[in-house]
Amino acid sequence: MSSAIVSKRFSDEFSALLDKTVKVATSHGTYEGRLLAYNPSDYSVWLSDARDEKGGSLPKVFINGQSISRIELLEAGPDMMKLVERLNRLFPNLVTYLRESDTILVMDRIRVTRSGVVGEGPAAEKVKRVYEEFMKEEEAKKG
Repeated sequence: MSSAIVSKRFSDEFSALLDKTVKVATSHGTYEGRLLAYNPSDYSVWLSDARDEKGGSLPKVFINGQSISRIELLEAGPDMMKLVERLNRLFPNLVTYLRESDTILVMDRIRVTRSGVVGEGPAAEKVKRVYEEFMKEEEAKKG
């Protein structure tokens, strides 16, 4: 496998952590929070609603990539591939999953993310119903 493919795969996997709850171990301690953004050149990260290892609350914290030793995914959220499969049954060959942005495209015009559906018309309404049912099922599994 070429280094370009390996590098792209690493970048895609790292991007998939955006908007998820992570634990970041650094040379100075650990922090838990929602990953808001990162710098691909040195993997410095921004966390929101963060907590340090002493329980201190931080609305936002920037962590320099050079001090990071490990990042753990704590909360993955729903498996979007399951939703892709469900939508593909209703719209065969018209559903695309964009892993790098964790977005589902239906008919190249309806966008589905973890936070909702963007689109109008009868097809979008159908996608919204499937999305809402899926999210309700996923929430029931958690609780």
